[in-house]
Amino acid sequence: MSSCEAEYIAGTTAACQGIWLSQLLAELKSEERTAFILKMDSQSAIALSKNPVFHERSKHKDVRFHFIRECVGDGKLDIEHVRTEEQIADILTKPLARERFCELRDKLGVIEISKERQD
Repeated sequence: MSSCEAEYIAGTTAACQGIWLSQLLAELKSEERTAFILKMDSQSAIALSKNPVFHERSKHKDVRFHFIRECVGDGKLDIEHVRTEEQIADILTKPLARERFCELRDKLGVIEISKERQD
């Protein structure tokens, strides 16, 4: 599986979860559901998600994964590019050097326990 295809499938899964969460929050707040932003770091997966035209490269993908195209077209979500260096989710998906791990951990707001105990 190509990285573009993997990102596209992951984006579709994230879109499903995001739509469910945005609908739940709208119901809890008694508000109208608004579009949410899905951030992806793969330019090719973003292009594939935003383009409603089927290409040779995308026609072999299972139809269920084209759900993300429908969501973008219906205005249920917007897709934005996030540079790989700013991708906070890497802490959950990749082996990282200690420095990068600490940097992403701080961005998530997680505190190191040993520091907390010293204060």
